[in-house]
Amino acid sequence: MKKIEAIIKPFKLDEVREALSELGVSGLTVTEVKGFGRQKGHTELYRGAEYVVDFLPKIKVEVVVSSAQLETAVDAIIKAAHTGKIGDGKIFVSSVEQVIRIRTGETDETAL
Repeated sequence: MKKIEAIIKPFKLDEVREALSELGVSGLTVTEVKGFGRQKGHTELYRGAEYVVDFLPKIKVEVVVSSAQLETAVDAIIKAAHTGKIGDGKIFVSSVEQVIRIRTGETDETAL
């Protein structure tokens, strides 16, 4: 099993969710996060005062899939989240050793 963490632009969330559900991914976790990469933030003007916005709003999508679904899930996220502009985000993939469904006690693949 693999855990996919995708940091995407907020307005791309619905497209990513729909793309994953088309693949049969049944659950995901979404978190509002802030951060920066190569964008390095930007400067804004508010009531005549200029200030630097270091951390930009992003969405973190976390999903655990079987190893067989990994490539198609990653491809779906890339296609759905892509705008071609700086700040599209990143995808991190890591291994998951064990999954346990609390309600039923099911483990691993059956718990997904």
